[in-house]
Amino acid sequence: MSLKKVILFIHRWLGFITGLVVFIVSITGCIFCFQDEIQDAVHSWRKVATVERSYLEPSVLKNIALSKYPGATANYMYYFGIDRPASVIANVPQKGYTYIYLNPYTGQILHAEGIKDNFFTVIEDIHLYLLLPAKIGSLVVGISVILFVLIMITGIVLWWPKRKSDRKRSFSIKWNGRWRRVNYDLHNVLGFYATTIVFILAITGLGVDFNWMDKGIYKVANLGKTYANETRIFKSDLLFKSAIKDKPVVDQAFLITEKQSPQAQMFLIGEDNSSSGVIHITAYSQSLHFGNSDFFVFDKYSGNLLQYLPNSKKSPGMKMNNLNYDIHVGQALGLFGKIIAFLASLICASLPITGFVIWLGKRKKPKSAKAVAHRRLHKQLQNK
Repeated sequence: MSLKKVILFIHRWLGFITGLVVFIVSITGCIFCFQDEIQDAVHSWRKVATVERSYLEPSVLKNIALSKYPGATANYMYYFGIDRPASVIANVPQKGYTYIYLNPYTGQILHAEGIKDNFFTVIEDIHLYLLLPAKIGSLVVGISVILFVLIMITGIVLWWPKRKSDRKRSFSIKWNGRWRRVNYDLHNVLGFYATTIVFILAITGLGVDFNWMDKGIYKVANLGKTYANETRIFKSDLLFKSAIKDKPVVDQAFLITEKQSPQAQMFLIGEDNSSSGVIHITAYSQSLHFGNSDFFVFDKYSGNLLQYLPNSKKSPGMKMNNLNYDIHVGQALGLFGKIIAFLASLICASLPITGFVIWLGKRKKPKSAKAVAHRRLHKQLQNK
């Protein structure tokens, strides 16, 4: 077999193996790209009136939320922005994790829903795990994505025009051609134009699925270096456990965070319930965006600030890891980026279909050619 035939064999069979998974992952990616915009348009509770006063303290919002669900616990909560609700993520008995949305100024409960009750959370679960158990699903999706990148590379090798005179024609779709030619161009031309974006989406997607990829991005961006202040594990001092406190430590920590990062629009608060656990607070510069953030660690007994890591002091690798989600869904470049990610995902979803149609067409051609040859031979024999 020639090298080109070997590459074609690899391209074709990897396409058969991964086609369905790639289609599902790509279509769900298309849907998820604009999930914030769609939910804002559909759900009025995702916006609140801005008032000239401070947020209610985290402990107050948490107590209000948990009072609705006896026996529930909550370790995480969000302040999504000055015109958006706060959210307490509660683990509710017999119901599982539930998002409880509250007005951050009045404490009024605006909405509550289980994680599995949200349409876009289900779409995200399909995108990441195909609704399979997380370990199995992430492995299937991850391997399929890696193989798909290989498919894109082999596809370019197979399609790349040998002669310079053919390149201009090869980089455009012949819309006035027969449907088979249009399908062929859609597969090859769109696949070529989408390759760079698909590669970025694949790398960032693998960063979500696999810890080794996340670490790999960190290492590459840092040119192999690891920064101790970014990997250090902090613990609370048990000596302060019985200390008398004027107010809940989490409230003190949040107040310090607001003063230290006045430009922040969104906050994530995490409380570790283990005996030596700490309070983590991430202050994000833009609402609903997860890059460009300041990181705080507090002793949960004394309230002492154990670490303050502003975005400006983070290594390139940590900044890239923080931007992983925003890049993956396109929102790192705003609405324009989301449109690009949407179109690239849509092209990815179409490639297994157009590729399968090409294969079917080529599979039928030899049969028809043999039939024509057989008829010609039959006529020749009759004439003799």
